Amino acid sequence: MGLSISQTQTGAYALVLSEENGDRRIPIIIGPVEAQSIAIQLEGLHPPRPLTHDLFKNIANAFGIDLVEVVIYKLEEGIFYSELICEQDGNRIAVDSRTSDAVALALRFRCPIYTTEEIIQKAGIVIEVSDRNSGDQNKDEGLSEGDSYDYNTIEELEQMLKDAVKDENYELASELRDEITRRKEKGN
Repeated sequence: MGLSISQTQTGAYALVLSEENGDRRIPIIIGPVEAQSIAIQLEGLHPPRPLTHDLFKNIANAFGIDLVEVVIYKLEEGIFYSELICEQDGNRIAVDSRTSDAVALALRFRCPIYTTEEIIQKAGIVIEVSDRNSGDQNKDEGLSEGDSYDYNTIEELEQMLKDAVKDENYELASELRDEITRRKEKGN
């Protein structure tokens, strides 16, 4: 579903996984490096050089290994345990992984992420429809509150976006991309 700054741990992020056909969500606390890698993939940004998860995917592709699914199989003392289910030449193997890395790789391989009903029961939360809508409104308001790009043209913003990606400042790149998208939707 997305990422947000953790309300419980300073410097950490909450990765929120969403149930495919339901309203339950699983928040998982992850570090800033993993959050950045996940955000880059969610935002469709392309760093000039491969990050660690991109490198892993490139190596797997070079050796004919496919990540077919991620399974979050255990929750113990607040820690989620995951496996990468990989396939090569028809053989499947499970590889232990931190959940944050597993999700970053699942996004890159475009494979499903599974868990158990027991884990959803333990860690899942239900987000009401009205909560989601108010969150979206706040997100939109956040874009217009800054007004820091009012005097920049779309061409200038696009160059700033390229520079931000080149400098690996993905937070700024995401903000700039959103501003460009907002303007194009408005026809400005």
